[in-house]
Amino acid sequence: MLHVKKGVTVNRPREDVYQFWRDLENLPRFMQHLEMVEAADGGRSHWVAKAPGGKTVEWDAEIIEERPNELIAWRSLAGSDVRNEGAVRFTQAPGDRGTEVHVELLYDAPAGRAGATIAKLFGEEPSRQIRDDLRRFKQVMETGEIVRSEGNLEGAGQGVLKQRAAQAPEAEARP
Repeated sequence: MLHVKKGVTVNRPREDVYQFWRDLENLPRFMQHLEMVEAADGGRSHWVAKAPGGKTVEWDAEIIEERPNELIAWRSLAGSDVRNEGAVRFTQAPGDRGTEVHVELLYDAPAGRAGATIAKLFGEEPSRQIRDDLRRFKQVMETGEIVRSEGNLEGAGQGVLKQRAAQAPEAEARP
């Protein structure tokens, strides 16, 4: 299994950050690879995610440990397309600067190491996804939206592989 650890500091109270994350159906708002999360009874949920090559993968998961405002730990259930487990920890940031969010993920890539290599080529490698997801999470929590602009490839809708040269806005363009 691949092991990924990432973190971010969010300038919001720990209770707010935890509550937003704990509503699992919020996760596709900032996790770009997720198409849907459907929460069910008993801490279970159904997940649908984008995979390389325009495919999707699905899995069911259960929360195996939860401490309000501190920790959510989960694992996928038997029969899932993607075997994964992990935890999200919420701690008070030093200097009263909000909440530190730490994600730890153990992930079994579809098609094993070959699948992990293909995912990297398409810019869908888990470490990068989690880093980008946490950056978007911070934006959602602090501003209420994800900031997109022509200045970044995500905002231009071009993904990681397609790029174009920077251009001056129409009003500033010179002959």
